[in-house]
Amino acid sequence: MEASTDGPTPAKIDTSVPHSARIWNYWLGGKDNYPVDRAAGDQFRATFPGVDEVARASRQFLVRSIGYLAGEAGVRQFLDVGTGLPTADNTHEVAQRVAPEARIVYVDNDPLVLIHARALLTGNPAGATDYIDADLHDPGRILREAARTLDLTEPVALVLSGVLGHVADTGEARGIIGRLMEPLPSGSYLSLNDGTSVVAGPEADKALDEYADTGAVPYRNRTPAEIAGFFAGLELVDPGVVSVPHWRPEPGAEPRDVDAFGGVGRKP
Repeated sequence: MEASTDGPTPAKIDTSVPHSARIWNYWLGGKDNYPVDRAAGDQFRATFPGVDEVARASRQFLVRSIGYLAGEAGVRQFLDVGTGLPTADNTHEVAQRVAPEARIVYVDNDPLVLIHARALLTGNPAGATDYIDADLHDPGRILREAARTLDLTEPVALVLSGVLGHVADTGEARGIIGRLMEPLPSGSYLSLNDGTSVVAGPEADKALDEYADTGAVPYRNRTPAEIAGFFAGLELVDPGVVSVPHWRPEPGAEPRDVDAFGGVGRKP
């Protein structure tokens, strides 16, 4: 089954204000961005030179965690919320390399992401790949529309990669996770990583303040303890919540701390 082409016509893309998905794409070396995004990305990098490494490490964590979930954990359904622009090793590509029958639903609300998702996110015909144009703050709608492709009575891996920083209030962020995880059955998983300022300290926070001044949707760093709190009620997979290069690194890798912490937890 190929990616769905149903859904609303995407809104006009605003190229006058930088957007996090396009800036992230720029830091990862992609081409799906505009001058305003590159300018904001360069300004951020000037204040926080380590941001490119954070972006790469976050992406590599996503790849390793999806590989674990589709492989060792045996998960066959994935709900990737805040997916961002397609790049190499998207969730469906990693999952379906392991299990061609895997079913993946992506969620984002950026018009450019929607355009590229419809064009590029076609999965293995043995499985299914779909895309929902929806906001993180509307878990009810996300779950209703995801149910068109996923069987929510069977385990699902919820993926939140670098997105919860856009929810300023930590309690609200926990509530969103709870509303997304609550209807999922035992054996479901949460894969989550987000930004910190443990390594870079004030320069990371200063870069985010400058980023907010561009008119883009603000993003806030959290402490590792706050990120670990997002897994409350779940059984953490070893090695727990760590700086993401340390989460099950590839053999021979020499991981070092970056300002992104994450982990994987199983719903009992």
